[in-house]
Amino acid sequence: MPMTVKSKDEIKAMEAVCRLAARCLEHTGRFVKAGISTNELNDIAHEYALSHGASSAPLGYHGFPKSICTSINEVVCHGVPGEEVLKEGDIINVDVTCLLNGFHGDTSATFFVGQVSERAQRVTEIALKAMEKGIEAITPFGTTGDIGFAINKFVTRNGFYPVEEIGGHGIGRKFHEEPFVPSVGKKGKGDKLLPGGCITVEPMVNETSAPLVELSIPNSTIKYYATGDKTLSAQFEHTVLITEAGPRILTLPSL
Repeated sequence: MPMTVKSKDEIKAMEAVCRLAARCLEHTGRFVKAGISTNELNDIAHEYALSHGASSAPLGYHGFPKSICTSINEVVCHGVPGEEVLKEGDIINVDVTCLLNGFHGDTSATFFVGQVSERAQRVTEIALKAMEKGIEAITPFGTTGDIGFAINKFVTRNGFYPVEEIGGHGIGRKFHEEPFVPSVGKKGKGDKLLPGGCITVEPMVNETSAPLVELSIPNSTIKYYATGDKTLSAQFEHTVLITEAGPRILTLPSL
Protein backbone atom coordinates (compact mmCIF):
# COMPACT_ATOMS: atom_id res chain seq x y z
CA MET A 1 0.00 0.00 0.00
CA PRO A 2 1.55 3.35 -1.02
CA MET A 3 2.21 6.17 1.41
CA THR A 4 -0.54 8.71 2.07
CA VAL A 5 0.03 12.02 0.27
CA LYS A 6 -1.18 15.06 2.21
CA SER A 7 -3.05 18.06 0.85
CA LYS A 8 -1.82 21.61 1.56
CA ASP A 9 -4.24 21.92 4.47
CA GLU A 10 -3.19 18.56 5.85
CA ILE A 11 0.46 19.59 5.64
CA LYS A 12 -0.36 22.73 7.63
CA ALA A 13 -2.01 20.54 10.27
CA MET A 14 1.07 18.30 10.34
CA GLU A 15 3.32 21.33 10.74
CA ALA A 16 1.30 22.48 13.76
CA VAL A 17 1.20 19.13 15.57
CA CYS A 18 4.85 18.36 14.84
CA ARG A 19 5.95 21.75 16.16
CA LEU A 20 3.93 21.06 19.31
CA ALA A 21 5.46 17.59 19.70
CA ALA A 22 8.95 19.07 19.37
CA ARG A 23 8.20 21.65 22.05
CA CYS A 24 6.68 19.00 24.30
CA LEU A 25 9.83 16.88 23.98
CA GLU A 26 12.07 19.87 24.59
CA HIS A 27 10.01 20.85 27.67
CA THR A 28 10.01 17.32 29.09
CA GLY A 29 13.74 16.93 28.45
CA ARG A 30 14.49 19.86 30.76
CA PHE A 31 13.30 17.72 33.69
CA VAL A 32 15.56 14.75 32.94
CA LYS A 33 17.87 14.49 35.95
CA ALA A 34 18.92 12.04 38.63
CA GLY A 35 16.12 11.48 41.15
CA ILE A 36 13.11 11.97 38.87
CA SER A 37 10.86 9.02 38.06
CA THR A 38 9.75 8.12 34.55
CA ASN A 39 6.16 8.49 35.77
CA GLU A 40 6.90 12.12 36.60
CA LEU A 41 8.31 12.67 33.12
CA ASN A 42 5.18 11.04 31.70
CA ASP A 43 2.92 13.41 33.63
CA ILE A 44 4.97 16.46 32.59
CA ALA A 45 4.61 15.57 28.90
CA HIS A 46 0.93 14.67 29.27
CA GLU A 47 0.08 17.96 30.97
CA TYR A 48 2.06 19.93 28.37
CA ALA A 49 0.09 18.34 25.52
CA LEU A 50 -3.25 18.93 27.26
CA SER A 51 -2.41 22.55 28.09
CA HIS A 52 -1.77 23.18 24.39
CA GLY A 53 -5.04 21.69 23.19
CA ALA A 54 -3.60 18.31 22.19
CA SER A 55 -3.63 14.80 23.58
CA SER A 56 -0.93 12.15 24.00
CA ALA A 57 -1.36 9.65 21.18
CA PRO A 58 0.31 6.67 22.92
CA LEU A 59 -2.16 6.70 25.84
CA GLY A 60 -4.52 3.80 25.23
CA TYR A 61 -3.03 3.01 21.80
CA HIS A 62 -3.42 -0.77 21.49
CA GLY A 63 -3.67 -0.79 25.28
CA PHE A 64 -0.45 1.16 25.93
CA PRO A 65 -0.92 2.51 29.47
CA LYS A 66 1.07 5.75 29.38
CA SER A 67 1.40 9.02 27.45
CA ILE A 68 5.04 8.71 26.38
CA CYS A 69 7.69 6.00 26.04
CA THR A 70 10.74 6.15 28.32
CA SER A 71 13.50 3.72 27.34
CA ILE A 72 16.44 3.62 29.74
CA ASN A 73 19.93 2.23 28.97
CA GLU A 74 19.41 -1.26 27.49
CA VAL A 75 15.74 -0.68 26.63
CA VAL A 76 15.58 -0.19 22.87
CA CYS A 77 12.06 1.23 22.54
CA HIS A 78 8.52 1.38 23.97
CA GLY A 79 9.68 1.50 27.58
CA VAL A 80 6.72 2.12 29.91
CA PRO A 81 6.95 4.96 32.45
CA GLY A 82 6.68 3.81 36.03
CA GLU A 83 8.20 4.18 39.47
CA GLU A 84 11.77 3.72 38.23
CA VAL A 85 13.95 6.67 39.25
CA LEU A 86 16.70 7.96 36.98
CA LYS A 87 20.22 7.76 38.33
CA GLU A 88 23.47 9.48 37.46
CA GLY A 89 25.03 7.95 34.35
CA ASP A 90 21.80 6.68 32.77
CA ILE A 91 20.74 7.48 29.24
CA ILE A 92 17.04 7.70 28.47
CA ASN A 93 15.11 7.97 25.23
CA VAL A 94 11.93 10.01 25.61
CA ASP A 95 9.46 9.41 22.77
CA VAL A 96 6.57 11.87 22.41
CA THR A 97 3.62 11.74 20.01
CA CYS A 98 1.01 14.49 20.13
CA LEU A 99 -2.43 14.32 18.54
CA LEU A 100 -3.85 17.70 17.50
CA ASN A 101 -6.84 18.34 15.22
CA GLY A 102 -6.77 14.75 13.99
CA PHE A 103 -3.06 14.62 13.08
CA HIS A 104 -0.02 13.05 14.74
CA GLY A 105 3.46 14.48 15.37
CA ASP A 106 6.12 12.02 16.54
CA THR A 107 9.62 12.75 17.83
CA SER A 108 12.15 11.38 20.30
CA ALA A 109 15.60 12.07 21.70
CA THR A 110 18.09 10.36 23.99
CA PHE A 111 19.08 12.40 27.04
CA PHE A 112 22.01 12.08 29.44
CA VAL A 113 21.33 11.85 33.16
CA GLY A 114 24.21 13.85 34.63
CA GLN A 115 27.68 12.66 33.66
CA VAL A 116 27.59 9.55 31.49
CA SER A 117 30.27 7.12 30.33
CA GLU A 118 32.25 7.59 27.14
CA ARG A 119 30.47 4.60 25.58
CA ALA A 120 27.08 6.10 26.45
CA GLN A 121 28.14 9.36 24.82
CA ARG A 122 29.38 7.53 21.75
CA VAL A 123 26.31 5.35 21.09
CA THR A 124 24.09 8.42 21.55
CA GLU A 125 26.20 10.51 19.18
CA ILE A 126 26.08 7.78 16.53
CA ALA A 127 22.29 7.42 16.89
CA LEU A 128 21.81 11.16 16.36
CA LYS A 129 24.07 11.25 13.32
CA ALA A 130 22.45 8.07 11.94
CA MET A 131 19.06 9.79 11.97
CA GLU A 132 20.59 12.79 10.19
CA LYS A 133 22.18 10.51 7.55
CA GLY A 134 18.82 8.79 7.02
CA ILE A 135 17.05 12.11 6.53
CA GLU A 136 19.75 13.34 4.13
CA ALA A 137 19.14 10.24 1.99
CA ILE A 138 15.49 11.17 1.36
CA THR A 139 14.73 12.30 -2.18
CA PRO A 140 11.37 12.76 -3.91
CA PHE A 141 10.51 9.47 -5.63
CA GLY A 142 13.45 7.78 -3.92
CA THR A 143 12.85 4.70 -1.77
CA THR A 144 12.79 3.64 1.85
CA GLY A 145 15.75 1.40 1.02
CA ASP A 146 17.82 4.52 0.34
CA ILE A 147 17.21 5.60 3.95
CA GLY A 148 18.04 2.20 5.40
CA PHE A 149 21.20 1.93 3.32
CA ALA A 150 22.50 5.31 4.51
CA ILE A 151 21.77 4.57 8.17
CA ASN A 152 23.28 1.09 8.10
CA LYS A 153 26.41 2.20 6.28
CA PHE A 154 27.08 4.98 8.79
CA VAL A 155 26.30 2.96 11.91
CA THR A 156 28.28 -0.15 11.00
CA ARG A 157 31.30 1.86 9.82
CA ASN A 158 31.41 3.33 13.30
CA GLY A 159 31.34 -0.08 14.98
CA PHE A 160 27.71 -0.08 16.13
CA TYR A 161 24.60 -2.02 15.14
CA PRO A 162 21.32 -0.63 13.78
CA VAL A 163 18.14 -2.40 14.86
CA GLU A 164 16.72 -4.11 11.79
CA GLU A 165 13.37 -5.36 13.08
CA ILE A 166 11.91 -2.01 14.20
CA GLY A 167 11.96 1.29 12.35
CA GLY A 168 10.11 4.36 11.23
CA HIS A 169 6.72 4.63 9.57
CA GLY A 170 4.34 6.77 7.64
CA ILE A 171 2.35 9.19 9.80
CA GLY A 172 -0.57 11.58 9.51
CA ARG A 173 -4.18 11.04 10.47
CA LYS A 174 -3.04 7.64 11.72
CA PHE A 175 -0.24 7.16 14.24
CA HIS A 176 1.31 4.44 12.08
CA GLU A 177 0.76 4.47 8.33
CA GLU A 178 2.56 2.87 5.42
CA PRO A 179 5.42 2.58 4.64
CA PHE A 180 7.83 0.90 7.05
CA VAL A 181 11.05 2.95 7.16
CA PRO A 182 14.00 0.63 7.83
CA SER A 183 17.42 1.27 9.33
CA VAL A 184 18.93 -1.39 7.05
CA GLY A 185 18.19 -1.46 3.34
CA LYS A 186 19.34 -1.46 -0.26
CA LYS A 187 19.45 1.59 -2.50
CA GLY A 188 16.50 1.72 -4.87
CA LYS A 189 14.57 -0.98 -3.00
CA GLY A 190 11.48 -0.64 -0.83
CA ASP A 191 8.55 1.74 -1.01
CA LYS A 192 8.52 4.95 -3.06
CA LEU A 193 8.88 8.26 -1.21
CA LEU A 194 6.19 10.53 -2.61
CA PRO A 195 6.16 14.34 -2.32
CA GLY A 196 3.50 15.29 0.20
CA GLY A 197 4.08 12.17 2.26
CA CYS A 198 5.21 12.20 5.89
CA ILE A 199 7.40 9.60 7.54
CA THR A 200 9.36 9.18 10.72
CA VAL A 201 13.09 8.46 10.60
CA GLU A 202 14.06 6.85 13.90
CA PRO A 203 17.11 4.57 13.89
CA MET A 204 17.76 2.62 17.08
CA VAL A 205 21.48 2.00 17.53
CA ASN A 206 22.89 -0.74 19.75
CA GLU A 207 26.38 -1.25 21.12
CA THR A 208 26.50 -4.92 20.12
CA SER A 209 24.82 -7.35 17.74
CA ALA A 210 23.12 -9.25 20.59
CA PRO A 211 19.56 -10.27 19.62
CA LEU A 212 16.70 -8.20 20.98
CA VAL A 213 14.55 -9.46 23.82
CA GLU A 214 10.81 -8.92 23.34
CA LEU A 215 8.88 -8.17 26.53
CA SER A 216 5.16 -7.91 27.19
CA ILE A 217 3.24 -4.90 28.49
CA PRO A 218 0.25 -5.93 30.65
CA ASN A 219 -3.12 -5.53 28.87
CA SER A 220 -1.46 -4.21 25.70
CA THR A 221 -0.60 -5.73 22.34
CA ILE A 222 2.40 -3.37 22.17
CA LYS A 223 5.72 -4.99 23.12
CA TYR A 224 8.83 -3.35 24.43
CA TYR A 225 12.34 -4.39 23.53
CA ALA A 226 15.73 -4.58 25.21
CA THR A 227 19.22 -5.64 24.20
CA GLY A 228 19.83 -9.28 24.97
CA ASP A 229 23.15 -8.61 26.68
CA LYS A 230 22.10 -5.46 28.63
CA THR A 231 24.39 -3.20 26.58
CA LEU A 232 23.23 0.29 25.66
CA SER A 233 20.82 1.42 22.97
CA ALA A 234 20.10 4.98 21.82
CA GLN A 235 17.58 6.52 19.44
CA PHE A 236 16.53 9.82 17.88
CA GLU A 237 13.44 10.50 15.78
CA HIS A 238 12.02 13.22 13.57
CA THR A 239 8.84 13.44 11.53
CA VAL A 240 9.81 14.45 8.01
CA LEU A 241 7.80 15.84 5.09
CA ILE A 242 8.93 14.75 1.64
CA THR A 243 8.87 17.67 -0.81
CA GLU A 244 9.83 18.14 -4.45
CA ALA A 245 12.98 19.84 -3.12
CA GLY A 246 13.87 17.07 -0.66
CA PRO A 247 13.21 16.35 3.04
CA ARG A 248 11.82 18.94 5.45
CA ILE A 249 11.97 18.17 9.17
CA LEU A 250 8.66 19.08 10.83
CA THR A 251 9.48 18.25 14.45
CA LEU A 252 11.50 21.37 15.20
CA PRO A 253 10.40 23.61 18.10
CA SER A 254 10.86 26.82 16.10
CA LEU A 255 9.33 25.71 12.81
